[in-house]
Amino acid sequence: MSLFSRNPDLPGLYAPIRDCTPGAKGMRKLSTGDIALIDAPDITRAFAQQLIDAGAAAVVNIARAGAGTVPSFGPQLLIDAGITLVDGVGVEVRAQFKDGKKGRLTDEGELFYGEKLLGQGTVLSAADVDAQWQAAQQQLLDHMEAFFGNTTEFIRSEAPLLVDGLGIPATGVDLHNRKVVVVSPAVDLEEQLKELRNFLREYQPALIAVNEAADTLVKAGYSPDIIIGDPARIEVETMRGGALMVLPADTSGHAVGMERIQDLGIGAMTFPSAISDASDLALLLAEYHGASLIVNVGAPLDLNGVFADAVGAQPSGLLARLKAGTRLVDGRAIVELYTVRTNFSFHWLWALLGVVALIAVLIVIGGTHGDGSFVDNLIDAWNNIAVDVRSWVGL
Repeated sequence: MSLFSRNPDLPGLYAPIRDCTPGAKGMRKLSTGDIALIDAPDITRAFAQQLIDAGAAAVVNIARAGAGTVPSFGPQLLIDAGITLVDGVGVEVRAQFKDGKKGRLTDEGELFYGEKLLGQGTVLSAADVDAQWQAAQQQLLDHMEAFFGNTTEFIRSEAPLLVDGLGIPATGVDLHNRKVVVVSPAVDLEEQLKELRNFLREYQPALIAVNEAADTLVKAGYSPDIIIGDPARIEVETMRGGALMVLPADTSGHAVGMERIQDLGIGAMTFPSAISDASDLALLLAEYHGASLIVNVGAPLDLNGVFADAVGAQPSGLLARLKAGTRLVDGRAIVELYTVRTNFSFHWLWALLGVVALIAVLIVIGGTHGDGSFVDNLIDAWNNIAVDVRSWVGL
């Protein structure tokens, strides 16, 4: 028996295809009987439930479900709900795709506009989904065993640094009981700094910039107090801006870029350790020198990042953040605190202030101009204003 309702002419499910990929708006319009186009190597349980609640008849995945590093229950949830899941149609489907346009999905996983083939994937069965989940789970276990094995070795070699701060330089920059913002490179760093401008203006925190994030800070009008990183990744003008330069060094004390710093005549100190990520060094430096609050901008790390082996998701990153403890907060959380969401329209407030100002002007005029009583003067002032306004508009 076919998985789909059929058209008398061509076989398949006929329905609007909604773009439910990240950043698209098709999810809001997805309704009962629609085909949802997604792009998710890891279909989470929450995302699958959204698709089910919206009434999707089929889900077409551009990516391969299970190709990620996390064993997700989303595909199984879709299958159990009777929703057909087509896997791996490929990015080529985007070339001629239009959100909301009716398409046809066949039993073989072919997606058409009329008779024009947009792409083809694999229709997954419950057995396929289960096999993918088992493989992803084993991959995750292998990855985490290696990760925590490396973490144990890192603690063994870097215990003096993590426990007593051995090797952390005395910068001469006062961070004690100050709020410190550690700024790391990120694609949307300029936007994040704009969103943080109210916090930065209110508290005037110390700024520690990592690598090229120092250039972004300077271009945004801020002056970093400390710059940690490779001088080859930082503009000369930024390094000469007065910030203290700290160069990551290996355990022998050799720091990449020291020759360039010396050639430029810029003073610098080294931070020797086995840590290769300058953002982790910045967090440890701020914590050791007594920062009251450490705001981490541009280098977030969470459990999902560790699972997915994301950039910066290494033992030093995890331990540096654990060392900072309750003093560490992500920049996104600060932005959320400074964001006021309200349905109140400030246009009414301005209109009210305008009326109050007009009344105040009339009272002053009525009380200080004319030879009559206060009320007579007020009426005369109002009539004069009315005449002037009528003459302006040509009445």
